[in-house]
Amino acid sequence: MHDSLELDDRDHQLLRALQRDGRISNADLASLVNLSPSACLRRVKRLEDIGVIDRYVALLSRSRLGRNGTAYLLIRMERQSKDTFKEFEAAVMAIPEVLEVHLIAGDADYLVKLAYTDASDFERLYFHRVMALPGVVGTQTKLSLRSVYSSTELQTAKS
Repeated sequence: MHDSLELDDRDHQLLRALQRDGRISNADLASLVNLSPSACLRRVKRLEDIGVIDRYVALLSRSRLGRNGTAYLLIRMERQSKDTFKEFEAAVMAIPEVLEVHLIAGDADYLVKLAYTDASDFERLYFHRVMALPGVVGTQTKLSLRSVYSSTELQTAKS
């Protein structure tokens, strides 16, 4: 789909601006990219319609909500089958503290990122939720000491 998208420089400007502030008013966005408000609205609507803009979200402060801990778990499955993976994926996505799940290549089958409050919360999550997931036979856990860099902005064009 990437090759069939026709995005011009103005589209890329709109996408960069919306990634920085998804609540920017249409009038301010139009002014920022030198478009009339109606032309700006049409372009943004098109970007939404073709799926380049997937959704709008609010990014919450994990520290203000007491979820300072980040754990990355490499998960090994008992067998690599479509049914095993499907059952695991449905169950892991039902854990509210899970932020991301990736099917990966290598020594492990999945990489799971989760948020936790403190050591006892992580222990509860690990033993009562993660290790109870269907098909899990082993894990390797990495705890983040601090976030050095994090971004939600996706580069849309070569610089």
